[in-house]
Amino acid sequence: MSAVFDIPAIARNFPDYAETMLIDTRLTDEPEASSRVFRVYADVPPHYHVNCDEYLFVVAGRAIFAMGDTAPIEVGPGRLVFFKKGVVHAITPIGSEPLVFLSVDTPRRDPRDIIFVNPAEGTPDTFVETRRLY
Repeated sequence: MSAVFDIPAIARNFPDYAETMLIDTRLTDEPEASSRVFRVYADVPPHYHVNCDEYLFVVAGRAIFAMGDTAPIEVGPGRLVFFKKGVVHAITPIGSEPLVFLSVDTPRRDPRDIIFVNPAEGTPDTFVETRRLY
């Protein structure tokens, strides 16, 4: 499969409200890698993924991004954040513009691959609603 994706159009189609922390739209979903566009609707508590590394490109909005042992940083459009599997990270949206990322996960990230540092702060079901373009 080959495709061209209109990332800004996908970002504009996210609803104004979600019952989960994120809604993502899967662009590709191959064993070697997955790609998706997601909007953040709420603070995402510290968590990690067991099976994949993540590349997160900020499409729109701003956030404080905490990652591993480094000091939290502010990220905005045009910034790329990378971290290896197992690295604890958290996202706090700031400002009024919707926070949207383009993500590439290697290998593929199963939507249920999320471990919250404090299990009382979330589950795979409260974390993300996944939609597909295909």
